[in-house]
Amino acid sequence: MSSDKTALNKGLPKTTMSICPECNRLIQAKIYEENGKVMMEKTCLKHGTFKDVYWSDVEMYLIVEEWARDGKKVANPYVTDAEPGQCPFVCGLCNVHLSHTCLANLDLTNRCNLSCPICFANANAVGYVYEPSYEQVVKMMETLRNEKPVPTTAIQFAGGEPTIYPRFFDVIKKAKELGFSQIQVATNGLKLMDFEFCQKMRDAGMNTVYLQFDGLREEDYIATRGRKLLDVKMKAIENCRKVTPKPLSTVLVPTILKNVNNDQVGEIIKFAVKNKDVIRAVNYQPVAFTGRIEKEERERQRYTLPDLVYDLEEQTDFLKREDFYPVPVVVPVSELVSIFSRKEELSFTAHPHCGLATFVIIDKKGNVTPVTRFVDVRGMFKKMDKLYQKIKRFAFLAKTISKIKGKTDLKKTFDKHFGEFIDKSKIPEGLDLLDMLSELSLTHEKRALGEFTWRAMMIGGMHFQDSYNYDVERVKRCVIHYVVPDGRIIPFCAYNGGPTYRNEVEQKHSIPLGEWKKRHRAT
Repeated sequence: MSSDKTALNKGLPKTTMSICPECNRLIQAKIYEENGKVMMEKTCLKHGTFKDVYWSDVEMYLIVEEWARDGKKVANPYVTDAEPGQCPFVCGLCNVHLSHTCLANLDLTNRCNLSCPICFANANAVGYVYEPSYEQVVKMMETLRNEKPVPTTAIQFAGGEPTIYPRFFDVIKKAKELGFSQIQVATNGLKLMDFEFCQKMRDAGMNTVYLQFDGLREEDYIATRGRKLLDVKMKAIENCRKVTPKPLSTVLVPTILKNVNNDQVGEIIKFAVKNKDVIRAVNYQPVAFTGRIEKEERERQRYTLPDLVYDLEEQTDFLKREDFYPVPVVVPVSELVSIFSRKEELSFTAHPHCGLATFVIIDKKGNVTPVTRFVDVRGMFKKMDKLYQKIKRFAFLAKTISKIKGKTDLKKTFDKHFGEFIDKSKIPEGLDLLDMLSELSLTHEKRALGEFTWRAMMIGGMHFQDSYNYDVERVKRCVIHYVVPDGRIIPFCAYNGGPTYRNEVEQKHSIPLGEWKKRHRAT
């Protein structure tokens, strides 16, 4: 184990800090192997013992752990005097947090035009309306852009249903004006049935639609959303396809429950491949349980990232479990890019057990080839990391590399150091991987990556925590955050699970539902 006190404790068994699902008290948890699975067990003196599946495959758990990397802390945290033992009860971000914001969520409202039984932001049942003013929203976005050393570049408007926010298009325009390079919206798609609405989003500066998409059967939507919605999803995708000057890129976001819709994960991918002109990613979200749930029901529906990978392997003829890597695998890329760009870059130093992903290339005939078929991902990224560590030790190397000008020289450099990890005979026709990497590193712009991703598709999963599988080590490394009206930036799983900052924030900045209705009847 590293002498660095912040370094992730690897291997099994081990202990971590968690919370009691009943009282949210901070308690110690044991993580250990049992029957090939990784389990979490913890005991609250008042509420007893809780046991849950942490990861359903111990071998995969240990493999992804080797990619753990802690990254750039926030240089201007909201909380400056936090102690390690206080996490997750002093979020802001704080001086203990081990990453910066890679994607920020901003809830525009807790109102919604659906009442989904699985929603962790169940807006219609709480009896109050949380809806920041336009001025508050702008201030929150400015807070994100002022984060140091890396200003937040990606923002996702969420809720509730963000598309029903009164000044939705003004907010998009302002986000673009403030310099966000990736602007996206998490939506159920109801408003997107109106083509003009989709076109207005594109014209205002929207980059990506994060579309709830739980399957290709109506019964899946009845189970997860409480009503039939498949026609809504299809119409929303078609309208995103038709906007000009180019389609509004769409990410399908299926919430997956075991024994409910996990038999659909392969069909969802196949549907995405057929619609690759508009769909550029599928990001599965295994269900996180909010509130109390009976042990038997939790065990029946608990679905982990290894479960997802198994199902994708079984339900498709082109994916294997070995194709998937954890989020921090790409950290060496951003570190090398920062040398060429001469500035701090985003570093995806999430906990290795937060998410898994792969890229697949889709040719004109619809054939699907995972990147791992022609790239030795492990070998390449390990060598990138060694090269970066060497450059850090010897300043003259950084100066030499930073002087490289022009894509041709850079491409030769990449080929020299990393060409051995690329099987050029297996690269899909029309894809020049070294050329794309060179362009991206030299310009540190999204254009080259955009050209790549319109021929490729990201397939991944992000498993957000609930109070039963809550691991404080994951919270400390979270890279997906919420920004709130009082200036705090809060990790996703702290906001929606655990101490549930969502309840505190919304109640503090809300008005009773009845009062809101009176005000809006008057206007």
